[in-house]
Formats: sequence, structure tokens, C-alpha cells
Amino acid sequence: MDLVLRDALVVDGTGAPSYRADVALDGGRIAEIHPEGSPGPRPTATRHVDADGLTLAPGFIDMHAHSDLALLRDPDHSAKAAQGVTLEVLGQDGLSYAPADDRTLAEVRRSITGWNGDGSDIDFDWRTVGGYLDRLDRNFGGQGIAVNAAYLIPQGTVRMYAVGWDDRPATADELARMKELVDQGMREGAVGMSSGLTYTPGMYADDAELTELCRVVARHGGYYCPHHRSYGAGALEAYEEMVQLTRNAGCALHLAHATMNFGVNKGRAPDLLALLDGALAAGADISLDTYPYTPGCTTLVAMLPSWVSEGGPDAILARLADAESAERIRHHLEVLGSDGCHGVPIEWDTIEISGVGAPHLAEYVGRTVADSAVLRGEEPWVTARRLLTEDRLGTTILQHVGHEENVQQIMRHPVHTGGSDGILQGDKPHPRAYGTFPQYLGRYVRELGILSLEECVAHLTSRPAARLRLADRGLVREGYRADLVLFDPEAVAAGSTFAEPRALPVGIPHVLIDGRFVIEDGRRTSVLAGRAVRGAGAGAAGAGVGAGAGAL
Repeated sequence: MDLVLRDALVVDGTGAPSYRADVALDGGRIAEIHPEGSPGPRPTATRHVDADGLTLAPGFIDMHAHSDLALLRDPDHSAKAAQGVTLEVLGQDGLSYAPADDRTLAEVRRSITGWNGDGSDIDFDWRTVGGYLDRLDRNFGGQGIAVNAAYLIPQGTVRMYAVGWDDRPATADELARMKELVDQGMREGAVGMSSGLTYTPGMYADDAELTELCRVVARHGGYYCPHHRSYGAGALEAYEEMVQLTRNAGCALHLAHATMNFGVNKGRAPDLLALLDGALAAGADISLDTYPYTPGCTTLVAMLPSWVSEGGPDAILARLADAESAERIRHHLEVLGSDGCHGVPIEWDTIEISGVGAPHLAEYVGRTVADSAVLRGEEPWVTARRLLTEDRLGTTILQHVGHEENVQQIMRHPVHTGGSDGILQGDKPHPRAYGTFPQYLGRYVRELGILSLEECVAHLTSRPAARLRLADRGLVREGYRADLVLFDPEAVAAGSTFAEPRALPVGIPHVLIDGRFVIEDGRRTSVLAGRAVRGAGAGAAGAGVGAGAGAL
């Protein structure tokens, strides 16, 4: 054997009680599990690690990640590797970098600069989903990437490609083109499709259009992952819309960062769970993910009403520069409640600036828009408009509108999985990017007892693996891939805080991918064992289909 993890407390990902065992690894897989007291000789190997006092679990799967460019630029990627994350799902919220042509790529780069940076340090040598997945595999001189990655086809990018930024129904030809793009992306290895239905231009799609695209996804065994139309006013109706839409399409549904936010939804988690339970009882295939924090994180431009974005980023800036249009925007934000702010009038004292691209705006970081406005002696909208304009729409924010009781109730649900929604950009990013998984284990298991250790590990491993249809990941089981994490259940905790958001977790000394240590004795190694994980719908040609630029 290559390696034996000796005397570990195995939490195998099924939710079953833990047990002590030696676990032997060979050739990147779990070769033997020898429970304590079982007959026969204990396994031996060229190397042994004393795991006494440590819990051995499958590697954690981050079901909602924004590392689309971070994995290409950062070989270390300790933000996720140090948490025990061995697989991330990218392409979230309907906006990412494939499929695209040159125009679309330029537009989407500008649109999500606040999520991933402007990409000026990246060689965008792909235009297709297959090309992007190939690029992950051959990154850093062919070594690969820090952790494994799967990809969702971003519906907003697909609409940007086929329709543009117009707020109108797609024509028959445009819909056919979008279905072709989704079909090709699924054949090339995507695991499903995402939407950002409070983000433009994806939000311009009606339910009929989305249903047609979901039918394509379903044919390939994928799932639909919507950031749905509202997490505030009308949240429950927005969830119900997605449930009904996917039932009509015959498509599995995974609800992104599922929560009930803003004052209108305080204490309403039971309403959401009752809706889900009813749909599950009727035969729906539904799962969801959450992060174990109350604030959300997005870009400041995302708060604007959708009509502001029609025409794309340059049109947004032009409207902000026009006094009459700017006043109309303010009225929608502060009085009517814009669809970008989930139908709730914006409360500037809940909007904390977490990152800016322009250095001269750094004084705003860590302050709310309301506080910044007081310091400047102006109204909050004037400050927000200044940020949007001078930062060229790249400002990221934390939005403090969540409710702890909702967070706790939703994470207990049997179809729940973990997702960080981790945006790594900005001077003060949300601590969830660096702390989601140890936060679950430390705060919500050990300190609060919201979940048992065994149940929590199942939420973070086997349940997401089942959603992704991964036949050999998500469990500590013989023959499965040796993507594993060893942690101290008495010490594991998130190091990241809102004050120090990039502090690494504690109590996770070892993380292995493909049987190789990416974290060893609490330190990042130089190993790049991550690869693109392709979906069940990938064709015989795999990632090679249409991999080159311009193949669409």
C-alpha cells in the first residue's frame, strides 16, 4: 500500500455511527478499511500516519463556489484546500466564462469583475465548456489545479451569447441557439445549469424559456441550480416557481444558497421547508445548499433595478451619469424596492463595502454605505452612485439581512448540502469563503449541537456527491477515490472572521486528493492533485469536444 491512516475515527459520510479503523490507500483509492478488532492482519504500507484522536471523513464538496478564475491563477488556493474541500462546483449564479464568443467573454468579464477580478492576469484561451475543463486539467504546466472542480453551464452567459442584453423574450431561433449551447456544454462535461434570476441578463428569461433549457439539462442527467427571483419580498413564491418549473421540465433541482432573508422573512424558514417537503413527497428531486452565516455577499451593481442593466455595462454607466436616470434609480432602490434588491427597499446601513477595484476608493472598505455617506456629508445614494461609477461597477458588498434561526432550521433539512458561495475578491471578503466547512463542524456541531457530527459530514460529502452523480466520491468506502480529510473534532474551527476574513481554519491537519497530501501537518504542500470532474452527460469524446477557441 502507499499509505495507511492508522487508528482514525471514521465518519464515512453515510450518516452512520463512527468507528475506529485503519484505512489503507493505494493508487489514489481507498484500498482497505480495517475496523478496530476485526480479524486478520492490519494493513501495512510504505508510509503510516498516526490518526489517533482525529476524525477521517470524505473530502468536503463545496456545492456553490466562485473560484472560476482563482483556480487558474492561484496554485496554493488554501482558501478552500485548508478547509478540507476537495471538490468545488463552479459556474454559479448564471454567470461565468464558457460558453462564449469574444464579445460575450468581454462582457461577462466586466459583469463579474467583483466576483473574480477582471481577468487581466488570465489567458482566456478557451471559448467552450469543454475548453474550460481542459484548461483546468492542463493548468500550471500540465500539473492541474489545487482541488477538483465541476462546472455548471451559466444560463445568463448563454443568454448574453444568443440574445444579448435585451429585456425581451427570446425568438425561436435564439431559443434554439441557447438549447444548442446547453446541449453542447452538457456533452462536454458540465454537471448542470445555473441561473442568476436577480442578475442581468439571465433574469430577462421567462419560465417557458428556462423550462426548455432545463429539459435539455435533464436529458443529460444534470440538474438546475437557480439563484431564484427573490430572497426577500416574494421569496416563497420564487421558490415555488422553481419547484414547479423543474417538475414541468422533468429536471432535478438544486436551490442555490437557499435561505429566507430580509425583515419580511424573519422566522419563515418553516414555510420554505413545508413547501420542499410537499414537493419531495410528491416525487420531486430537490436538494439545496447553504452557508452557515447570516450576511450575504454580492456586488453593489446587483442591487440596481433590472431595467438599468439593459444594454450591458456601458449602458449602466451611462444611466448612472445621467441625472434624471440616476434619480429614477434612487427612487426604485429606496422607495419601491428594486428587483435587484429582491423587491425590498434598500437599507443602506446593511450594505457593507467589502472590496473595490480602484485604489482611491479603499477608504470605503469595511464601512457601510450609510456610514460612508455620513463621513462625506452626503446622502447614501450619492455615495453609492460614486462607488458604482468610479469603480466601474466592480464594488463588492456584504448585505447584513439574514436571520440565524432561519439558517439553523434550513441546515437541518435532509436534502441540505454545504456551499460557501465564497467570493475571494476584495480587501475584506465574506469569511464564508475561508471558513464555511470548519464553521459547520466547529460552531454548529460541537458548540451548538444543531447537527450530529455524522449527520453534518453526510451533508458535506455523500449528499452533494449524490446530486453530482459521482459514483466513487463522497464516502469512506473501499474502491472509492482517496479524497479525504482528517480533522480534530474537539478543535476544528473557522479562523476567518468579518475582521480577519482570510485567516485559515484550525484543527484540520491533513487533506488528501487522489491519495496525495495537499494539506499535511496543517500546511499546504506543493501538490496539484485537482482535476476537472466531468458530468454523467459527457460524451465519448469527453472534454475534447470543441475544446478550442472559436469551436462554437
